[in-house]
Amino acid sequence: MDQPLWTPSPDRIAGSNLTAFTGLVNARHRLVLKDYAELYRWSVDHLEDFWTAVWDFGGVIAETRGTVALADANKMPGARFFPDAKLNFAENLLRRRDETDAIVFWGEDKVRRHLTNRELADEVSRWQQAFAAAGVGEGDRVAAFMPNLPETVIAMLATASLGATFTSCSPDFGVQGVCDRFGQVEPKVLVCCDGYYYNGKVVDTLPRIAEIMAGLPTVGRVVVVPYVNEAPDAAIVPRAMNLADFLAPHAAKDPTFKRMPFNHPLYILYSSGTTGVPKCIVHGAGGVLLMHLKELLLHCDVKPNDRVFYFTTCGWMMWNWLVSALAANATLLLFDGSPFLGRGNVLFDFAAAEDMTHFGTSAKFIDAIAKVKVEPMKNHRLPELRGILSTGSPLAPESFDYVYAKVKKDVQLASISGGTDIVACFAGGVPTRPVWRGELQGRLLGMAMDIFDDDGRSVGVGQKGELVCTKPFPTMPLGFWNDPDGAKYHAAYYEKYPNVWRHGDWSEITKHDGMVIYGRSDAVLNPGGVRIGTAEIYRQVEKLDEVMESIVIGQDWQNDVRVVLFVRLREELKLDEPLVKRIKDIIRVNTTTRHVPAVILQVTDIPRTKSNKIVELAVRAVVHGLPIKNAEALANPEALEQYRNRPELK
Repeated sequence: MDQPLWTPSPDRIAGSNLTAFTGLVNARHRLVLKDYAELYRWSVDHLEDFWTAVWDFGGVIAETRGTVALADANKMPGARFFPDAKLNFAENLLRRRDETDAIVFWGEDKVRRHLTNRELADEVSRWQQAFAAAGVGEGDRVAAFMPNLPETVIAMLATASLGATFTSCSPDFGVQGVCDRFGQVEPKVLVCCDGYYYNGKVVDTLPRIAEIMAGLPTVGRVVVVPYVNEAPDAAIVPRAMNLADFLAPHAAKDPTFKRMPFNHPLYILYSSGTTGVPKCIVHGAGGVLLMHLKELLLHCDVKPNDRVFYFTTCGWMMWNWLVSALAANATLLLFDGSPFLGRGNVLFDFAAAEDMTHFGTSAKFIDAIAKVKVEPMKNHRLPELRGILSTGSPLAPESFDYVYAKVKKDVQLASISGGTDIVACFAGGVPTRPVWRGELQGRLLGMAMDIFDDDGRSVGVGQKGELVCTKPFPTMPLGFWNDPDGAKYHAAYYEKYPNVWRHGDWSEITKHDGMVIYGRSDAVLNPGGVRIGTAEIYRQVEKLDEVMESIVIGQDWQNDVRVVLFVRLREELKLDEPLVKRIKDIIRVNTTTRHVPAVILQVTDIPRTKSNKIVELAVRAVVHGLPIKNAEALANPEALEQYRNRPELK
């Protein structure tokens, strides 16, 4: 029976920010938009009016907005939103000076801290002064090699307040991985910490930072934040000083804000780097602010004093997304460490203890806790929780079932999809719509999305193809670092379909006007010329209780492509013929014979990026005997050895 898993109540719809925003648009433009589908169509047909309304609804603080909302609207790339505006990103996040929580932090089960809005502003002012004294100014870069600590947020806000540019990665990166990223953008200051906790253990980072400094000659000052030690020995790192000494000369006062052009570089983010040195993707302050306000206020329904959480490291764009919740007058809930502490319950302990309203995580985490039968509904009261968000990879239909059966029944489950490329989302939650099993609720406002075939034709509802965006949006990157003529940037997104953004996802618009993402289009399988999204296979295989996770590739074979599936099983299990048959049968029955793997092999580990995304392309390269250009980008590069020279693939 085609029934939604969840439907918002009439009161919830009436009280939503989305309904209030629709009212603003209707009143301002003398319209009668009745539902989300009509609002969406209006938003992409009237981009200038839509983004101006988002600006007003989000209460953007600016010196001026200017009279032009969108210049060169027919150019992708080249379109410019609010070209005459001047604002400061940090000023928009530091709106409050009261005693309510701005940040609540848990470092596994070892550290708990609260910062009020007043304390946050005070700390930003001290860091701001210290950065300025270290020579940081407009256009300079500050890099953070940090866990997900309050100080990371403070460092970003202080950097942005000065008109400088912030970049970060997580402290589990190796020396080469850090130098491959930060070395390209030449930071003036490096912020780091003495170590971090993971799965109950202390990981010391200072010796690694000392090595990293050899590859970062532009860094004039290293600031060591204490986390695992009260007074770390900064002396082992060249040009380093402890945070207390760095801040000592500077008393707290109200921070100041340098108002900059709308497209001033705010963040530099990095591609995964699994096919070469990571691309340095530059994002502008105004675009990030507007896009995140839209997503947080309208698509996540974040209200003042909500308590918003996303499980993320500082090397994943969801960290940048999360911290923008301060602009929605919400509290940030930060967690650093292993999410599997307490038999997978630690994040739900956090949610219950801190009255979490929005719980964000990865699809892999939801699948993992379902496999080990974590049942938060039994032992956690989560009365304030209104939204669960999932991204990083497609969320399987069975994971939708699990959330509503074992986590919470009355909750908006928003599977969302976007990426580092846009530091935002193309599709995701719509709080006034039902949740349908296995589907993202809809295309997001202002994003003129479509599904194209190889020839650039729209394929229509229910057909798979390339996810594209046919009109400009505020977080199109400003460009790539060290790409002066924009050639690499153009090739990455606009080459296949001129003047159209090609995102690289294999997708479908559903009959409910929702979306399904089938995986990366560059990892699409092509046996016998039939294109298959990898998620179509994962969704079937991982239904089986024996299979913890899997990874699938296409192997070039006898002038065609054959499907090869690798499975990680429960610890005590071995892959035998009956299980191989069950895997093939469940795929065949629920998909097509083309989807059935020609070969199924057991592995004990699956390679993934630092942000926990499995890497089909790296596995495919190893199977074909090709070099891996940047194994440093992987969290567990040693796992690739299990895929090399397998006799079954000769």
